[in-house]
Amino acid sequence: MVSATKQGPEPAAQDGAPDTGAPAPAGSSASGHDGWAGLPPGPEHTDAVTARLRRLTFRSHLWQRRALIVSLRVARLVRTGFRRFLPALRFIGRSLHRRWRRSLQFRTVLTTLLLVVTSFAVVGAYLSNQIANNLFQERLAQAESETSYHVKQVQDTFDGAQVTDQASVITLVYDTLNAVEGRGSVIQRRYVFEAMPEQTKPRNRWVESRASDQLTVSVIPPELRKAVQESGKDQYWASTVIPVGTEDRPGIAVGNKVTFNGTVYELYLIYDLNSAQQTLDEIQSVLWAGGAVLVLLVGAVAWYVTRNVVSPVSHAAMVSEKLAAGQLQERMVVRGEDEVARLGASFNHMAASLQEQITQLATLSQMQQRFVSDVSHELRTPLTTVRMAAEVLYDARHDFDPINKRSAELLYNQVERFQSLLSDLLEISRFDAGVAVLDAEAEDILQVITHAIEGAAPVAAEYGSEIVLRAPQGAVIVEMDARRIDRIMRNLILNAVEHGEGKPVTVTVGASQTAVGIAVRDHGIGMAPAEAARVFDRFWRADPARARTTGGSGLGLSIAMEDTKLHNGWLQAWGKKGSGANFRLTLPLRQGEEIDKSPVQLEPEDIVMPGEPGNSNMLVLGSGAPAGTGPAQEERT
Repeated sequence: MVSATKQGPEPAAQDGAPDTGAPAPAGSSASGHDGWAGLPPGPEHTDAVTARLRRLTFRSHLWQRRALIVSLRVARLVRTGFRRFLPALRFIGRSLHRRWRRSLQFRTVLTTLLLVVTSFAVVGAYLSNQIANNLFQERLAQAESETSYHVKQVQDTFDGAQVTDQASVITLVYDTLNAVEGRGSVIQRRYVFEAMPEQTKPRNRWVESRASDQLTVSVIPPELRKAVQESGKDQYWASTVIPVGTEDRPGIAVGNKVTFNGTVYELYLIYDLNSAQQTLDEIQSVLWAGGAVLVLLVGAVAWYVTRNVVSPVSHAAMVSEKLAAGQLQERMVVRGEDEVARLGASFNHMAASLQEQITQLATLSQMQQRFVSDVSHELRTPLTTVRMAAEVLYDARHDFDPINKRSAELLYNQVERFQSLLSDLLEISRFDAGVAVLDAEAEDILQVITHAIEGAAPVAAEYGSEIVLRAPQGAVIVEMDARRIDRIMRNLILNAVEHGEGKPVTVTVGASQTAVGIAVRDHGIGMAPAEAARVFDRFWRADPARARTTGGSGLGLSIAMEDTKLHNGWLQAWGKKGSGANFRLTLPLRQGEEIDKSPVQLEPEDIVMPGEPGNSNMLVLGSGAPAGTGPAQEERT
């Protein structure tokens, strides 16, 4: 029932304050509003209003500035806090990500916990929903049964009542409704008794509405009231919220119609479900606590199980790293007879077999290296004698007949070739013995490259090739062994001249903040992938059928590779059949620094691969190059 609020007339002037019509003094206030009312018109009034407006404007600007300052300070504090906590959050995120990638045990335990938490959340939500539905249905069935019973009692009481005066009617209705309120039952019942609006029959208005404490008809959902008003003798229910003290509790409102003295009333019995809600809350608390304990137990079990499985694997990985580092005596600790123990035994057997084979190979390699070194040294003395005799015969060849003259020339050339081969063998033996030492000094690498080009100029003139140098202006200072770099460049340039078929050879130099790159490009026969795979092997020739007067001893590129390794640099090769080859040398500007990128492009810019991607093969070989450009690494373009 909605009551209307009535508004009375404005109060009259107070007694003893007659209206004389005289104006109030300046600065006084007839209405109590800071002197705004009652001021006489005139200059003084205008000045006062202007002064007040100025004060108000000044205060407004002052408060605006204060609000702006406070906002800026809050924003600064938020930004400072965010800046301070952001690195910590990033560090935690990176640590977790690193742990996730590197630890199988951490990944397994965390995955298990996530799956368990997800499963428990789904099962817990389902159980909680089922329990809540069962409790609600049980309370609803009880409420409907009790409502039907009590509504019948109320209607029987109203039908048998013999009352005629208002006091008797009110007493009867109050006693009857209090009897069904059920303050002591398991489900607390409350009621709302409301006369139906717009009744056409005469109504007894002695009882308009009645409700339990703190309740009004507003707690009844409008849909329920509409259903009850439009129905006959049917019973309807709806969920609602009832105020009890200072809290709101869930409840069920069950509505029916009753008649009294020709007037139709709506009778709603409201049942408090707070006890059911408390029971559900306790069950959910038990589920959450049990779930948390279960998650911890599952996490502990997962950690223990994975630890038993991962620990031997971690131990095997550690032993493998030691074996790879050369500690061939390392073995795994084997306990028990299970699968992990058999794995450890097999691993130890494999390690022992590898140790035996590596020892045999190392002994054989040492014997071969000693043999090459000894033979090379022993050949130096007789070779010197043979060379001196060959030089004497070569200088006197003009006095010989044509056959002997040609024999003297062949002897001289082959002795020179033998001398070069012996020098290369001695250098290789130094690398194999590990006695090669880098004598690094800071020098201009452009001067070394120029010297190598000048040394190869006679050979290039003989083949009809032109050597073109493309280098930046100024000096490029590199910490290097100039003798070894000169030898690398001489080998690369002579190799390009010999296989360039008389076409120009381009030497390109580029430098960055950390490295210098030199590319030697020829446009000759090029290399197929199978040939380029062995370009740095010892005694290997691209065409075994070619005359032995060209191509050198087959050790030049191998020695160049070893010299590059001493400088911690890269030596890479690119080739394509019929389009020539390109060798790239990359060196760090300072010893001890790592190279991350070469300043010179490996694949020549003038190469256009025909057809669809993947139809042409490019083989990139190198020493110390990054992943994807190592030896026997094939790229598709």
